[in-house]
Amino acid sequence: MSFDFKKEYKEFYMPKDRPSLVTVPVMNYIAVRGKGDPNDDYGEYKRSIGMLYGVAFTIKMSKKGDHRIEGYYDYVVPPLEGFWWQDGAEGIDRGDKGAFQWLSVIRLPDFVTKADLDWAVREAGEKKKSDFSAVKFFTYNEGLCVQCMHIGP
Repeated sequence: MSFDFKKEYKEFYMPKDRPSLVTVPVMNYIAVRGKGDPNDDYGEYKRSIGMLYGVAFTIKMSKKGDHRIEGYYDYVVPPLEGFWWQDGAEGIDRGDKGAFQWLSVIRLPDFVTKADLDWAVREAGEKKKSDFSAVKFFTYNEGLCVQCMHIGP
């Protein structure tokens, strides 16, 4: 059975219906930074999400190829996460989506090293005949957070 981050770490991925405090430990991710309207069909955000998933699934499916990752275990690719902001805006100006800046991330299993990610970026690029170099190894220590469920647009 595949390791599922959402099931094993419910405190991070399945928030309760009431706000709560949660301490998020240091985690490694694959990440792409960008800016612009996330709703633009041909924009940077849409391309970046394709790059993230392309690399995430290259790592996951490495078990079927020649590249062996030390400590590999089968897992479900974790959900997409993101950090959003607008420079110079107080709060969020929803009327100016073109001013959004973002960091989109997908959590990595602990066995994935920067060298493994570098391999996956090259491999995905070769298979898809595209540039995946914007995908980076990202470590983040979020620490103490308030977690609350958001429902709806």
